[in-house]
Amino acid sequence: MKQNINIKLVELSLSILIFIGMMTACDPEIIEWQPKSDQKVIADFIADSSKYSEFHTMLENTDLDAFLAIRGPYTLFLPNNDAMKAYYAKKNISSINDIDVEVQKQLVFNHILLAEINANDIGLGSIKEPNALLDKIATEFDGSDIVLNRVAKVVKRNIKASNGLIHEIDNVLEPLTNNVMDLLEANPDFSLFTEGIKITGISDTLETTEFEYNNKMARTYFTILAVPDTIFNRYGINSIDDMIDYFTDDKANITDINNGFYQFIEYHCLDGAFFLSDFETQLYPILSFNNNILVTIDKDYMLNFSSTDSSYTGFIIEHSNIPSRNGALHTINDLLVVEDPEPVEIIFDICEQFELMQGDYYRKYYMKFYDGENTFKNVKWEGDYLQYYFKDHDTFTGLSNDDCLQMIGFWWLEVTTPKVMKGKYSLTGHLLGERACDVYVDGVKVKYIRFEDDVRTPWGDFEWTETTEHTIRLVAKSYSTVFWDTIELTPITE
Repeated sequence: MKQNINIKLVELSLSILIFIGMMTACDPEIIEWQPKSDQKVIADFIADSSKYSEFHTMLENTDLDAFLAIRGPYTLFLPNNDAMKAYYAKKNISSINDIDVEVQKQLVFNHILLAEINANDIGLGSIKEPNALLDKIATEFDGSDIVLNRVAKVVKRNIKASNGLIHEIDNVLEPLTNNVMDLLEANPDFSLFTEGIKITGISDTLETTEFEYNNKMARTYFTILAVPDTIFNRYGINSIDDMIDYFTDDKANITDINNGFYQFIEYHCLDGAFFLSDFETQLYPILSFNNNILVTIDKDYMLNFSSTDSSYTGFIIEHSNIPSRNGALHTINDLLVVEDPEPVEIIFDICEQFELMQGDYYRKYYMKFYDGENTFKNVKWEGDYLQYYFKDHDTFTGLSNDDCLQMIGFWWLEVTTPKVMKGKYSLTGHLLGERACDVYVDGVKVKYIRFEDDVRTPWGDFEWTETTEHTIRLVAKSYSTVFWDTIELTPITE
C-alpha cells in the first residue's frame, strides 16, 4: 500500500547538482568525476551532433548543459531538430529563443529522468521513474514503436552515454498542465460521470495538485476509473437525475460519505497515481480509505475479480493511461459496483509513511527521530530514538526497498496499518536484529518473539469483522535491537 505524495524539490536538487558540477571543474582540491569509458557524456553527445542542435541551444540558454555533463545516471528523451521545429510551428514562434528561459528550463526538465531507463524495460502504462518535474510519462505502443504521452514516438533507442541513456523522439514532450478533473471536463464522453463528481464535491479534491506541508509544497496524486456515458445508458441512466435515483433514495444528502450515490462516485477515485504498469495484484484504497478496490493482474487488468463466477470490471485500454499533472485517467467497461472485495495478501512496508516520504533522506541515507509522540501520525515509540535505516548495499537479505525502522536499547515501537478488509488473516512481520520482544495487536499481547526465532515467525491468526486500521506494537523485553521491515497479512481460507 503506497502513499503517492512527494515534495517538489527536484528543481532545487538539480540546481545544487549543477553547482557541484561547476565547482568540481574549477576547484583543484575536489576530485572531479571522470567517465569510466570512452563514451561521451550526454551534454557532449548533443553538442557534437547537428541533428540535435535546437535542443542543444535550449540547454545552453538554461545552463542545463552543465547538469547533463555530470555523473547521473540520467535518461534523456531527446527531440531531434524536426521535432523542435514542429513545436515552434505549433507555438507560432520562429525559434526557441522566442520562449522565456524559465519556460525553456521546464521544457528541458520534462525530458529528463534521474535514473537510467532502458527501452526494453518500458511497457504499457508509464515509465517507472518520474521525470525531473515529478510527473509520470505515459507509455503505449504503436506496433513495435514506443509512444510517450500519446504524442512522441521513440525513433532511436538506447543511445549509450557515459552518464546515462538517450532515446531520440519525434515530438516534443510538453509539460503537463491539466489535472484529472480538467481531463474529465474536456471529454464529452464522460459528461454524466463528471457531473456526478462535481455535485458530490469530490471535484474539489481532484483539482488539487499540491498543498503546503511543513513549509514546503507536497504533490497530490489520484487515479480516476471513469465511466463513459454509453455504459450508464446501458443501465437506463441518461441524466444526472437518473444516476442519483439509481444509486440512492436519499437525494437530499448526496454529499454525505455514507450516501449510496456519493459512495458510488468515490469508489471510482483511487488515492495515488497508478498507470496500468503500476498495478499489481493487491488492494488499492479509495479516497476516503473506507474501502478498497481489488486489482488482479492475469490475462487482463481486472477490477474486483470474483472467484465465485469469474466476473470483473475491466479497462478500455485504448482510452486509458491518460496522464495529468496530478495523476492518471482510465476508462472502464462497466459500472464498478461498491462492494467489499475479497481479502488478499497484504505486505505493508512500514516505511511507506507520508511524513517519512517527505524527507530528502528517504531511500537515500539514515535519519534519527527523537519525538515518539508527535513526529509521525501512524508510527509511535518510546526509547532513545527511532532510526530510519537505509542501506542499498551489504544489507540484510530480503529487506524491502533497502529500508526499515530501527530501535535499540529498551523500547517499544507501534505502527498503525492502513485499513484492512474484514476477514480472517494470519499475521506476521519481517523483523531482523537481536530482538526479544512482545507483540501486541490492537492492545492485546499475542506473541513473545525470542532471539532465536525465525525472522518471520507467525504472530497469530485473527478474524476481523469490520474493515478498519489495526495497531501492531513491539515491546522490548531486554536490551535489544530490532530492524522492522514489513507487516504481512495472509488470508485464511476455510
